[in-house]
Amino acid sequence: MAWISLIAAGLFEMFGVTMINKLHRDRNWKAFILLILGFGASFLFLAFAMKTLPMGTAYAIWTGIGASGGAILGMIFYGESKNWKRIIFIAMVLGSAIGLKLVS
Repeated sequence: MAWISLIAAGLFEMFGVTMINKLHRDRNWKAFILLILGFGASFLFLAFAMKTLPMGTAYAIWTGIGASGGAILGMIFYGESKNWKRIIFIAMVLGSAIGLKLVS
């Protein structure tokens, strides 16, 4: 259950980051409220996951999902560069988080 919570935390982190971008573009209350809810849910699920998982592993996976997911969403929805070098480094972030789990 902790791993499911951790993945949910990462997905909510991605949502929160997307709402930061939306708030920057639209400047409306809806985006602001969704930003607060997204990051709030992210921290709540992260805290739940950390009851069972080691802090270092949980935090690395959470930030890996959030950072990689945010970059991927930027490429898909906001026209950010899809350069192969960016994709390699995103894969390295995810690979590092997975590697940390494997050696823990």
